[in-house]
Amino acid sequence: MQELPLTEVTSGCGCEEEHGLPELDARMIPHKIRHGAVIGAFGQVRPGAAMVLLAPHDPKPLLAQLGQLEGDALEISYLQQGPDVWRLRLGRK
Repeated sequence: MQELPLTEVTSGCGCEEEHGLPELDARMIPHKIRHGAVIGAFGQVRPGAAMVLLAPHDPKPLLAQLGQLEGDALEISYLQQGPDVWRLRLGRK
């Protein structure tokens, strides 16, 4: 069984800074279930909190899908835009 790529990176102080958010490395998830896995993980993010998504490309179709499901509650900010990895902060208002 493959270990899930969701890890908690802690900062020592417990604050919700970028380096203290849970990260989901979607590059490790099989393509056929990737969107469902990311949507499920984001579903666990409580209001006012966020997660970091690592993707192998700009995940515009996934972001559109999340936007349809979450509406105005979704906040997206790019932390890194390629060329090998895209890092995004996905927050819930």
